Amino acid sequence: MEIIISSNTSKPIYEQITSQIKAMIMNGELKTGDPIPSMRSLAKSIHVSVITVQKSYEDLQRDGFIETTVGRGSFVAAKNRDFIQEELQKKVEENLSLAAETARTGGIPLEKLIELLTIFYTEE
Repeated sequence: MEIIISSNTSKPIYEQITSQIKAMIMNGELKTGDPIPSMRSLAKSIHVSVITVQKSYEDLQRDGFIETTVGRGSFVAAKNRDFIQEELQKKVEENLSLAAETARTGGIPLEKLIELLTIFYTEE
């Protein structure tokens, strides 16, 4: 599992870890039951504090992406299709909000924005 930490972003390191693991689960790179590295081993491999990785794992567990068992480790949780769909929708909403704000401040009419969305949505 490859996690890339960027120092060129305002996003905290634990959020970078969390979002990358979520993305791996949602795109099928990590499947139900797959083990994820121990907190210590991941912290060592990406050169961050174990506490930073712990925060990320706690968020992933709270959000239902991983399950942790004492003595066994952490594994990708059984996928809940509705939950994954909700996460994807949340991501789309964030991006659409940014696009709408950019269009509004740039004077791009709603009709043009809808046209652009339609083009991008139907592209293969």
